[in-house]
Amino acid sequence: MTAGRETAGSGTAAAPVGQPTVGGLVRLLDLEPVEVDIFRGVSPQASQQRVFGGQVAGQALVAAGRTVPADRAVHSLHAYFIRPGDPSTPIVYLVDRIRDGRSFTTRRVVAVQHGQAIFNLAASFHRAEPGLEHQRTMPAVPDPETLPTLGERYAGHDRAARRAHPIDLRYVDDPPWVARSGAPREPLSRVWMRADGELPDDPLVHVCVLTYASDMTLLDSVLVTHGLAWGIDGLRGASLDHAMWFHRPFRADEWLLYESESPAASAGRGFATGRIWTRDGRYVASVVQEGLLRTLNRPAD
Repeated sequence: MTAGRETAGSGTAAAPVGQPTVGGLVRLLDLEPVEVDIFRGVSPQASQQRVFGGQVAGQALVAAGRTVPADRAVHSLHAYFIRPGDPSTPIVYLVDRIRDGRSFTTRRVVAVQHGQAIFNLAASFHRAEPGLEHQRTMPAVPDPETLPTLGERYAGHDRAARRAHPIDLRYVDDPPWVARSGAPREPLSRVWMRADGELPDDPLVHVCVLTYASDMTLLDSVLVTHGLAWGIDGLRGASLDHAMWFHRPFRADEWLLYESESPAASAGRGFATGRIWTRDGRYVASVVQEGLLRTLNRPAD
């Protein structure tokens, strides 16, 4: 039905982080060309039961971008997660060249496993041009260096150190597994994020890494409102659909503030919006997602 979710609290054994892990992410996004407009991607060797949704979205965007002129940057994507991805099997990405206009290029990508579509993506690319400029102001938050690392957040909360992850996350507000023990909170989550190492200069790589990372904490704004946390409260979740708009250039290996807010949750689904700024206050991307949120029997605290 859906691709799997990977969050800051998911994973297994501890492992070192840093440049080698980021290099693994770059290799993950470097798809193998199979034929014209056909690419193959693989999943990392891990014990996840389903492919992380951000991985499929990032790889699909790479496939689309490989068929677009270099002077046209992606400005939006809209995606649906259709079936769970099998991490033990390569994913084939089929690109459909919908339109090549004078200013805009449109691509559709279908991700296929075992003969079935598991994900589809529509992406639009635009040749930059002058126009109106304004943006929402970045909220005042502490610098990322002053905030606890994930390892420090896990300490004291019965959560073991997790497997190596290419994204360095620093929560501004208490993460869900901490917030669940406190009073109900507004549906808001803020986190600093960056690739935990240096990325190549290719702008498409940075956009795809941010697409990958954008699926990690967005639904936290839903969970903290209800005092729930992944992996603790018998909560089953998955990304259903995901949309992003890219407003200005950025580097995904430099600190980005990711603020997410949940206007509503109902019928087993949670809805969240996200806003992303660079450290110097440039508003660079917007995100919208609806996720499946099924609550099973919650254990007593």
